[in-house]
Amino acid sequence: MSEIKVLGRLTSGNVMKVMWTLAELDLPFVREDVGGKHGGNTTSEYLALNPNGLIPTLVDGGLVLWESNTICRYLCNRVGSTRLYPEAPAARALVERWMDWQLSTLSSRTTKYWMLTVRTPPEKRDAQAIAAARQQVADKLGLLERVLGTAPYVAGAHVTLADIVFGFWAHRWFALGADQGEFKNLRAWYERLKARPAYDKYVVQIPIE
Repeated sequence: MSEIKVLGRLTSGNVMKVMWTLAELDLPFVREDVGGKHGGNTTSEYLALNPNGLIPTLVDGGLVLWESNTICRYLCNRVGSTRLYPEAPAARALVERWMDWQLSTLSSRTTKYWMLTVRTPPEKRDAQAIAAARQQVADKLGLLERVLGTAPYVAGAHVTLADIVFGFWAHRWFALGADQGEFKNLRAWYERLKARPAYDKYVVQIPIE
């Protein structure tokens, strides 16, 4: 098999998804810092690989992929049968439903909260806007809270890509103090994730910036 190369900085949530997936699958890889303070994502060479100029980008031999959720699915398919991405159509559809929901519904809200807090200097932060953005995220997390009251993981009895696409934000939610104690099931799920070495290494231990 060809060597897998990941282009992207470790502090990116979308890169975290890919790194966590690689670790869970025990796939060897190399990674290069791109984006943020490292730059490199607007060069002609990088844009030839990823015309969006975003991270991550995965290079596997002659294959170049962007979009983090697609990369995670590809990595699972690359190794064959894995519980992270079930082969049975119904089980796979349940995982993919949550992956799509993360992108279509939750991501825009979490990004807004992130930009208003972490990416805005303290002296310029708008407390009212932050509170409103936080509530928008909480309103959607309520759905995950209800689901996690019926199963230990998002798509059922074990960890799948449905957990991986939400896991980086769960860490930020609790680490940034956004939680107000209303999500008991989410908290319990987060604690279960923290017991996984791959999640701890590529999510919990990575600085928030």
